[in-house]
Amino acid sequence: MSRLREQYQTEIVDQMTKKFGYKNVMEVPKLVKIVVNMGVGEAKENAKVLDSAVTDMQTITGQKAVVTKAKKAVANFKIREGMPIGCKVTLRGERMYEFFDRLVNLALPRVRDFRGVSADSFDGRGNYALGIKEQLIFPEIEYDKIDKVRGMDIIVVTTAKTDEEARELLRLFNMPFAK
Repeated sequence: MSRLREQYQTEIVDQMTKKFGYKNVMEVPKLVKIVVNMGVGEAKENAKVLDSAVTDMQTITGQKAVVTKAKKAVANFKIREGMPIGCKVTLRGERMYEFFDRLVNLALPRVRDFRGVSADSFDGRGNYALGIKEQLIFPEIEYDKIDKVRGMDIIVVTTAKTDEEARELLRLFNMPFAK
């Protein structure tokens, strides 16, 4: 069992119950899944670019990436319906906790001029979205092996009913929010 999951089951449940006055342990918000998405715009000209993005994604998350395809044709972007334009991974359970731990404790502190992540990126239903400009912040990625610097979106889905509950949950998981 990962360190974060153990911490959740012991300390975090107690602190959340005290702060929000839950009557039942099942009311306490928890992490459901983490979705890591990488849009690769250059994939429309060169299919090999998408392969390297998928490889990077699998290296970072430790799980097989799914290629995402365009839902609609967009003439301005020269995209047809069904064209492969990115990749994503949905992490749950043990892998999710392990990835979140690496994100918070290893990757985010390696961002240049890092002052914390935005505390306003909640969607109103307790889910948090985070954009990363380069995949190099993850220690698994070797600088010499990458062909291009790519960004990614990380969405943390929780069972929290409000943004305040979700913010407190992520804060207890040591998410470095900007002051």
